[in-house]
This record gives sequence, C-alpha cells and structure tokens, in this order.
Amino acid sequence: MEASVLDLRKRMREVMSAIDRHERVTLTHRGRRRAVIVPLTEAKRNKVRVADLPAFGMWAERADMTDPVAYVEELRKPRRF
Repeated sequence: MEASVLDLRKRMREVMSAIDRHERVTLTHRGRRRAVIVPLTEAKRNKVRVADLPAFGMWAERADMTDPVAYVEELRKPRRF
C-alpha cells in the first residue's frame, strides 16, 4: 500500500488495517517516497544477529587483545617523551 502524509491523517484506520494484514506501507510526501512502515512481525523476522556481521570477531586472533582490560589500560596511559 502507498499512503501520503495526508492519508495518515485522514485515513489512519485504512493504513492500520493494511498493517494488520501484514502489508508494507510506503509513506510519501509530495509524491516522493520517504519511508516504509513495516509490520512488527516482519521486522522481528528480519532481525540481524551480530555474529552474522562480517566485522564480528575480526580481532579475535590478535595477540595483543588476549587481555582486553590490559589493552585498554595501555591505550589510556599518558604519553611520555
């Protein structure tokens, strides 16, 4: 379904009915697409796990990161010239 900002104000019941039918609602403003309203059940289904992201675990094999507390303390030490 496509709805304008005016539709949200004047026909909110129809927009909510479309969401209840598990439809995506594309929100437009002055004829341009601005946002997509996704039913909550669909949003939960498409949830991304952190472990699936490519950057997860990229420092797992670094020797200097075996003790994270010591690593951060080393970073926070003042510089000495």
